[in-house]
Amino acid sequence: MDNNNNNQSISERGKTDIKIPSENNELMQKALEHINQSEEIKTLWRVVNVNAMDRMGWADHGSVHVQIVSNISIRLLRILKKRGVEMSIQKNFGLSYQHAELVVMLASLFHDLGMSINRDGHEGYSLIIANNILKEVLSFLPIEERVIVASEVLHAIINHRDDGKPLTVEAGIVMIGDALDMSAGRIKLSIEEEIDLNIHAISAYAVDKVEIKEGEDRPVEIDIYMNNSSGLFQVDELLKHKINGSGIKEHFSVKAIVEGETEKKIIKEFVLK
Repeated sequence: MDNNNNNQSISERGKTDIKIPSENNELMQKALEHINQSEEIKTLWRVVNVNAMDRMGWADHGSVHVQIVSNISIRLLRILKKRGVEMSIQKNFGLSYQHAELVVMLASLFHDLGMSINRDGHEGYSLIIANNILKEVLSFLPIEERVIVASEVLHAIINHRDDGKPLTVEAGIVMIGDALDMSAGRIKLSIEEEIDLNIHAISAYAVDKVEIKEGEDRPVEIDIYMNNSSGLFQVDELLKHKINGSGIKEHFSVKAIVEGETEKKIIKEFVLK
């Protein structure tokens, strides 16, 4: 693939507005309006992808990835709310459920900004960048609410790392939401260019789709459909690890399903104890 063409595609993709269902949440709508009008934020996502895709041969970590994570995380949040799970910002600070959605959306959108500086330790660099941006994005809130929301967003950002220890439901959701962006589309560039073909790339390429729905025994059921059992690495080593460390694992069940030519077979169901 020609590098100039790739750079152009990344540039164009960085100009796309973020779309997340706000469902009458005025707080999300106001924050999204600012984000979609911010040349600084969109440029940061472009820089992230130059580092991730052009220089490292990795999958998208810019606007495409963070929008997927945001939508996944908001879906998880709304299922948990429907099943009676109280959000931490409500329990600890007396703020509204709408504030919880705002925290999850912003943490999802900003969690990888630090990759504009460096991959190693990017979670910490993301804090520095996001802290400055949040002052503007949340300027419509009263000071007390702004400080609380920003702090909860930053807590979720730093704890999306592999060894993170989320103390809030919202941070746990973001940690899991990030891990659920695992399907083949993210790794397509690496496979086609034969870049960094390690177990992470090969296993991600085996995952066709991820379905998130209300469960029976537990609030959230995650069904992962794959064309090859190598995709189990994504589930067993990566997703399961994130869910177990999320602090909210009791709300989730996970099924890994291999789709063959004539049948679907559940090869593993993970009970998260």
